[in-house]
Amino acid sequence: MSFKPVALFYSCLFLILACIALVRYGSWEFSYIPDERRIANPGDPEQSRAGMSAWETERPELEPTDAMIRFGREAFYSETFGNETLFSDIIGVFDSAVTIPGMVQAIAELRGEGTTNLRVKAAKTVNVGGRTIRQGDFIDTGLDVARGTHWPLGIKLVRKEGRLKAGVSCIMCHAIADPGSGKVIEGPPNPDIQAGLLLALGTNSSAFFTHTNIDTKLLRSFVSDPARTVETSDGRREPLPDPALLEEAVDRALLQWPPGSVDTMIDLQNNPSQIPDSFTLGDHPYGWNGTAQSGPYHGLVFLNGLPNGQNMDPLVQADLSGKLFGIDKETYLATLMQNAANPKYRYRVGSGERPSDFFRRVDPTPGAPGLNTLVPTPDSPRSSFVSLVGTIASKPGYRIHEHNIAMAAYQNTLKPPATGLPRNDAAFARGRGVFRRAACISCHAGDTFTNHRVVPLSVIGTEPTRAQALRKAGENWGHNVTYDWATRVPLPESPKLLQIPVPDSENARIALMQGGSEGGYKVPGLFGLYWSAPYLHDGGVAAGRRLQDEQGLPGTLYRGIPAEPANSLRALLDRGLRERVVRANLGSAEARGAHLTGQGHPFWVDEQAGFTSEDQDALIHYLLRLTD
Repeated sequence: MSFKPVALFYSCLFLILACIALVRYGSWEFSYIPDERRIANPGDPEQSRAGMSAWETERPELEPTDAMIRFGREAFYSETFGNETLFSDIIGVFDSAVTIPGMVQAIAELRGEGTTNLRVKAAKTVNVGGRTIRQGDFIDTGLDVARGTHWPLGIKLVRKEGRLKAGVSCIMCHAIADPGSGKVIEGPPNPDIQAGLLLALGTNSSAFFTHTNIDTKLLRSFVSDPARTVETSDGRREPLPDPALLEEAVDRALLQWPPGSVDTMIDLQNNPSQIPDSFTLGDHPYGWNGTAQSGPYHGLVFLNGLPNGQNMDPLVQADLSGKLFGIDKETYLATLMQNAANPKYRYRVGSGERPSDFFRRVDPTPGAPGLNTLVPTPDSPRSSFVSLVGTIASKPGYRIHEHNIAMAAYQNTLKPPATGLPRNDAAFARGRGVFRRAACISCHAGDTFTNHRVVPLSVIGTEPTRAQALRKAGENWGHNVTYDWATRVPLPESPKLLQIPVPDSENARIALMQGGSEGGYKVPGLFGLYWSAPYLHDGGVAAGRRLQDEQGLPGTLYRGIPAEPANSLRALLDRGLRERVVRANLGSAEARGAHLTGQGHPFWVDEQAGFTSEDQDALIHYLLRLTD
């Protein structure tokens, strides 16, 4: 029997067993974690240990032991902290055109070959954001399935409350299936993942409205029936937006996100950022604006906790909704839950029950903020370097931060695999000289090619909305306090507190991170550039293999054409080519609606700057092969 029939047999068997388990058995969960033989770039534990600071090595709970790194890797692949409730019960991502059985069928039809873009047949005809998807049409999900395996990276199946649900783990966005070797490459951003499309296909994508352009004024314009009201926190009656009108507007915004991007900020702006890589060692501060810059592993631990209280659980923001959005807590909760996919979590307008009382009654994690398995910080709900939303992703039975510490230890083991580009020692040496002569090294310095600074917006010139995304959070900044690392969850009655040191010398960088007068962007390290095209924080500097025809997002990602690393780097360095890229982006309604321009970083290596085309070629060769 050949390999393909065997793979098809096991895929079908998986489907049959999953269906039997769904009908007959109680709670269970499944996610795919490959063993190291299936990894193209196995991590280096010694690299992680070498990155420890003296402050960290004095605390045994933070030491990156082999056991901790293994635990962190497992968590990176499979831990959702309960976000399947958001994606399956609230948003209903898998209740519409993309379904779990449809995904299983699509994987079975791969016959074990794997893919970097699982194409799923639409289970029914849907109209989403002005776009019609007909039953049987193929939907590009961008999900990766490694060769010889039978489930996508980063999708966790869970059966609980009598339902089959799916959640999302970190690896969905931070690894790829390598078509050549058939193995998994850990660390690169997933350039194909269609986060916006998958969310838009949810039956209640309105629950993600704070990550789009739906501000308070626009939200009120969606009121179609003034009699549909809720009682606010101060006893007033406030009308709710029409679910269908809000859904349509949110879907239109989500469909503007290109593959490989996601909006990580709750700032009522539709401004997705390119997913970063996870080659994290020495690339601090973390986040596109240096959001995570204090605490263990140079802030990486606290960055790991951010998605689970920000991107994966909008109900966490309920206590801050008035300050952040100008929306009363009761109105906010009702807006998120009035059209929830699972009737159990659907708030019924006119029931006479306050939304906060309703949520308290159905809350899957009573005693924890929001939906996920979260612990309030000592200064909750205020923002801090410990958590932008005043919560810590931690699970009962474990130490506080235990998963996020272990994931940081694991991430710091990762390094990019070889690019496979032809070796040219002369070009590499010439490129290194150009890198110095062009003064790139003034910012991209040191072992990981970053000076760890946040550059003011007026200097870097990049599209401004992301630089100011944390302004409201900055206005509500609390104390940088967490719990002692040995504290176990659930918290004891009087847990020991731990102050996270933030040097006064970092005040200027902190002000820029928080939006300040203008905000700024972090200087990223340059490891793994081959794996992270397109470039800049918005991913707007994109060019395809056919450079003359494939410029900007309209010429590449929006057309399903991948950004080619060398040509995209050329567009970053050459002002003439960049002008054409920016012009293409500004000419696209989709890119403009998502604030994706490719502007900024005006540091050129072209003829006008005194460099030859050979210099430019050599610099590109050098940058792409840095980690070879």
